[in-house]
Amino acid sequence: MKKNDSETLNPTVDTPPETAAPDMTVETHALTATELEELKQRAAKADENWDRLLRQTADFENFKKRAARERQDAVKFANEGLIAKLLPVLDNFEMALAAAQTAPADGVKSLQAGVTMILQQMRQTLIEAGLEEIDALGKPFDPNFHEAVSQQEAADVPEGQVVQQLRRGYKLRERLLRPASVVVARKPAA
Repeated sequence: MKKNDSETLNPTVDTPPETAAPDMTVETHALTATELEELKQRAAKADENWDRLLRQTADFENFKKRAARERQDAVKFANEGLIAKLLPVLDNFEMALAAAQTAPADGVKSLQAGVTMILQQMRQTLIEAGLEEIDALGKPFDPNFHEAVSQQEAADVPEGQVVQQLRRGYKLRERLLRPASVVVARKPAA
């Protein structure tokens, strides 16, 4: 690079900056009454918008707090309806136990009938709440809904079919709560 080129790239400034002049005067513009009134209206509108923004922000914060509180209450009391429906079943069990203590020896059949009625009442309440029983007996083994606890040799039943249900399985709507415990058929040893 030549010397002249470097001088043009990095020129030295010897002149003082113009902004440092102490004699600089700022030209002011006198406002007319119309302009002053317009500025006052704009300032009032800005204040009004600011107040509205603050109120909206406060309302939104209150809404968020209320929604969070309602969500917590919904989780906290989610089973309230189901428990309220089960209370009569609990009452009937208590009455059955009281009747069993005071019943004569031949009252066993009436106690058994009462407990059967309570079982039906409880089952109906749970069905209304969305509970579904898994009927596994006589069906092919399905690991999604059945839990095989053992196998049993059976010549008259196809291999892999449920021959005995030890414990019922349940679903809540489409979600599995508990698989059915089953015994699965296998071919007899030859």
